[in-house]
Amino acid sequence: MGVPETVLGKALAVLRAFTAEDAALGFAEIQRRTGLAKSTVHRTLGELVDHGLLERTEGRYRLSGLVFELGMRASVGRGLLEVATPFLEDLYERTHETVHLGVREGAEVVYVAKMGGHRQARSPSRLGGRMPLHATAIGKVLLAHAPASDVDALLAGPLARRAPRTITHAPVLRAQLAEVLERGVAFEHEESATGITCVAAGVAEPGGVRTAVSVTGPVHRFHPERHADAVRAAASGIAAMLAHRAALREP
Repeated sequence: MGVPETVLGKALAVLRAFTAEDAALGFAEIQRRTGLAKSTVHRTLGELVDHGLLERTEGRYRLSGLVFELGMRASVGRGLLEVATPFLEDLYERTHETVHLGVREGAEVVYVAKMGGHRQARSPSRLGGRMPLHATAIGKVLLAHAPASDVDALLAGPLARRAPRTITHAPVLRAQLAEVLERGVAFEHEESATGITCVAAGVAEPGGVRTAVSVTGPVHRFHPERHADAVRAAASGIAAMLAHRAALREP
């Protein structure tokens, strides 16, 4: 991707320089990540601060609360979290392991909700963070229900290895995706990070499966197959509630 030429493109480049792991960034790091000229970065940062999208403290910048507020107004925030939260909480009470809600964006899963107790597994997921679809159970569910052209495009390219057991062989992954459609759940066994395992199920809506639920735990105590029914039930409950709300909105 080249250096953006428009004012909006430069502003988006600066905002996208922040990852889910960044509490704050300095000027030099923002410039390095964006590839913009120093004068452009300085001017863009000033405008973003003036408009309340960034906050500046002791020479470092961080995303403001306004960015979070705007994000919650996006499609994923319009009722999905409100509907899903009780089911995620119930799933956590049943398993006492880390529970995720994720949506697909391109070749990645974006985590829009995450809950877990004091003994939750050390997974690479972050609230608002991203992971490649092929390396996670929740991602494999979303990929299995994606348009065939999207699946073919992803499998045609290299599959990044996130851990020693990440599936990087396209025929093996394609076979797993077929199994996901047959069983209604996907499994991950130390594919996103060593030491964790996971089970996920998709939330079926009229427009397709764009959201999925998962439970993740450490391999030494968590047996994902035992919780497949509970994850499927949570996903089905979310889907049913979303459908009910949609019906109430119809004239």
